[in-house]
Amino acid sequence: MEATSKGETRRAKMLELIKANGRLSIQEITSALQCSEATARRDLDLLERSGPIIRTIGGAVYEGTTAQPAAELPFADKRQAQLQEKERIAETAAGLVSDGDVICLTGGTTTFLIARALKAKRNITVVTNAVNIAYELADAEDVQVVVVGGVMRAKSYELIGPLAETVADRINVTKMFLGVDGVSETHGWTMHSEMEVRIAQILIRRSGEVYPVFDDSKLAKTALFTIMPLAEATGIITNRQPDGWLARACQEHGMAVYVPEQTINSVG
Repeated sequence: MEATSKGETRRAKMLELIKANGRLSIQEITSALQCSEATARRDLDLLERSGPIIRTIGGAVYEGTTAQPAAELPFADKRQAQLQEKERIAETAAGLVSDGDVICLTGGTTTFLIARALKAKRNITVVTNAVNIAYELADAEDVQVVVVGGVMRAKSYELIGPLAETVADRINVTKMFLGVDGVSETHGWTMHSEMEVRIAQILIRRSGEVYPVFDDSKLAKTALFTIMPLAEATGIITNRQPDGWLARACQEHGMAVYVPEQTINSVG
């Protein structure tokens, strides 16, 4: 009990420091709290799971309350957050892909890892508006890559604008894996960029099945723009079995739930 109390006190101080500064590095945390890097990283993982911070490469930023719009971070900062969980989600998503499928991947750290998991697939086409995803698949011999043109957003590497929208509206997709910045009961599936939302909405209309992919750090967080309501997803792919409002929504709207190492279909 004493160790737990010390840990809780340390994490409370850590959270106050991150909240006060907006962003802290691992080195700043260990210096301020006189703890090891391993301890700081474990504490940051625990704080991220509870919602108020976002892990970055080498530290963390303060997210604020879930009632506020989530802050957008560059791809490089988000890439390491919840990495193992995202890799497990990616493998689960890749398991849904069949020979001959046309797969759509929007930008995002989880969808990037899905692209990596798809490199071993044969006779599939991947449509994407993210240049880093296209580059990742460039050496995949049996994967045809279709890149939607447009102007690149530096934070996400996604191509946006009228050219991207025109091309996206001519493509037929079997399964779409949708990266999201937040999901809430009120606002549904959300993203930070209005232009990225517009591309995603076009691709959603062109897709037979749509699967938002996300780890539990995105739960009850709302980015600025809604992509689509909760109920419009074919199913969800996430790192752990949902509960509460999300579980109820999946059951009520017949959305399949896919989690690593187990698959639960809510239909029926």
